[in-house]
Amino acid sequence: MSLNIAKLRKETPGCLGVVHFNNAGASLMPKSVINAVNSHFEMESALGGYEAADNVTDKIAGFYDAAAKLIHGSPGEIAYQESATRAWDMVFYSLSFKPGDRILTSRAEYASNYIAFLQVVKKTGAIIDIIPDDVYGQLSLDALEKMISPSVKLIAITHVPTQGGLINPAEAVGKIAKAHGIFYLLDATQSVGQMPIDVEAMQCDALCATGRKFLRGPRGTGFLYVRASKIAELEPPFLDLHAATWEKRNRYAIRPDARRFETWERNYANMLGLKAAIEYALTLGMPSIWERIKALSKTLRMKLGAVEGVVLRDLGENKCGIVSFTVEGMDAARVMASLRVKNIHVSVSLAEYAPLDLGERGLDSVVRASLHCYNTEEEIELFIKHLRDIAGSVSGG
Repeated sequence: MSLNIAKLRKETPGCLGVVHFNNAGASLMPKSVINAVNSHFEMESALGGYEAADNVTDKIAGFYDAAAKLIHGSPGEIAYQESATRAWDMVFYSLSFKPGDRILTSRAEYASNYIAFLQVVKKTGAIIDIIPDDVYGQLSLDALEKMISPSVKLIAITHVPTQGGLINPAEAVGKIAKAHGIFYLLDATQSVGQMPIDVEAMQCDALCATGRKFLRGPRGTGFLYVRASKIAELEPPFLDLHAATWEKRNRYAIRPDARRFETWERNYANMLGLKAAIEYALTLGMPSIWERIKALSKTLRMKLGAVEGVVLRDLGENKCGIVSFTVEGMDAARVMASLRVKNIHVSVSLAEYAPLDLGERGLDSVVRASLHCYNTEEEIELFIKHLRDIAGSVSGG
């Protein structure tokens, strides 16, 4: 199904004022998301928070159906979270490690995840092993296979890293993890909403997603997927009266579905906004969204490659809608600031976000331009024009 770009942009109020190439940070929300959030806030102001929630119980339940449909899971495998980081943490800290247990991860891993690894290593004596890259800069499947042993407790990788266009081979990793009975945790923060995701094909045991990025939902939203067959094995790091029931004075029972990873209190307006964002993406069709993003990012990379002083920094055999680059002689933050003056939004990825990747490539930072389906070829031309001026001001051209 081809997308009606003019209609998409009309449904996205932010398109009127800015060129938004920061969708890997936080996308521009469509009207349906904005309306879902605002209408619930208005209801809360008129009725009260509890009463407003009671009025939309069917819509709240519908969130789990929508999220499950998006990733080809089932509603009982979905938990609402306030961020992808919290979703990831809830699973990771549910796993038990002992001295010598090995955690396998990739060089592209996000700093928040790696800090959690380090904390568990400090407390338990577990070991972190880094899967080497292949010739394309993505994790090597051959190396991963050779690293498998009975001591491997967890394979935890990032599908699409925050700092560039790389797409790690998540499905192939899933086959290896499944064949050896190893728990597989996939960080899909930058891929859910950008490309089709099928948890059955990926064979992951758990997956985290955020709302604010390519899903185009509100900030402070996300969700967690946990495979049904694994839920009973995982006791969340903390529980409340939503996740568990206090049955007797000295006994509690944890609920059997993925909502054991939730807490009772949440922002229902934002939750309904995330539901609306997921439904919007499903209506457009994830294959169509993905094809549009790939086409735009291919065009952007081609045009960036022709700008003197600009160096593309993306890794991977297959690349996504995140395009990373540097401008010779200019700090990435200054490039971002210079573009923002022109109402063009990009972001910066620092080496501290991914030190095993950017740091070891000798890059202190990169400029990150991330495209979505509502962006246009004309916006790319405008972006290139201003970037060429910025790069030229450094070289004196």
